[in-house]
Amino acid sequence: MGIRIEVCAFSFDACVNAQAGGADRIELCSNPVEGGTTPSHGLARKVRERVALDLFPIIRPRAGNYCYSEDEFEVLLADIAHFCEIGCNGVSVGVQRMDGTIDVERMKRVREAARPMGCTCNRAFDLTPDPFAALEALVAAGCDRVLTSGQASYAHEAAELLAELVRRAGSRIMVMPGSGVRPDNLAELIRKTGAREYHTAARRYVPNAMSFQNPRLLDLGQTVHADAGIIREMRRICDRASGEPPR
Repeated sequence: MGIRIEVCAFSFDACVNAQAGGADRIELCSNPVEGGTTPSHGLARKVRERVALDLFPIIRPRAGNYCYSEDEFEVLLADIAHFCEIGCNGVSVGVQRMDGTIDVERMKRVREAARPMGCTCNRAFDLTPDPFAALEALVAAGCDRVLTSGQASYAHEAAELLAELVRRAGSRIMVMPGSGVRPDNLAELIRKTGAREYHTAARRYVPNAMSFQNPRLLDLGQTVHADAGIIREMRRICDRASGEPPR
C-alpha cells in the first residue's frame, strides 16, 4: 500500500478539492479557528452523497479540552450514530480524563458505538502527559489510528518523537503525523518518521467575493478551503517516496 493523505476539510468545496487533488480520506470539520468541531449533519450528508473518498467526521462537541461531561458524551455518541447511519467510513474522536490521560473506558465505548466504521483518535493525544502511555491506551481501546503532531505545534518539529511512535506502534495502530504538513516538509517527514499516512489542511484562505460588505462588521471570519494544487503536489511526493506510479 502506498502512502495515504488525509485532508482536513471545513466546507463542501474543500471536500471536492480534496478529491480532485488525489487525497485518500477526508476529516470533515467545522470551525477552523477553534481547531475543528463536529460538522453539521447536513454538510456531512451532502459530502457523503457527492464525494467518493473515505469520510471521517470529527466528533468534538465543543472547543477546548477533550474531557467531556456526561451530557456532552451523550451528544458525542448520538453524532457517531448519525454519521454511521448516513454511510460515513469512520470518525475522528478523542476523550481525556481530568488528569489529561486518555479515558480508555470511554474510548472503548466510542469504538463500539462507531462499528463498523473506523476510529481515529484525534489530537486529544497531543494533550496527554505521556505520549507512549497514550499510545498503549489507544491500542487497548481498539482505535485504528492516531492523528498527532508529536505533541509539538507542528509535526515537522517533532519528527524524532513521531518516528519513535511509529516504531512502537508497529502494526497495532497507525500513527498519522499532522499539523503544518505541507509540500515543503512532507518528503523530510516521510524520510524521518517512516509513517504511512499524513494529515494536512492544505489550507488556502478564500477572499470575500461579495460586491458589497458593511465595513463596520468585522466578525464574519474568513472562508478556508483545501487547495487542490497543494494536495496534488503532496500526492506526487507520497507516490515518489513509496515507488507508486503517478496518479
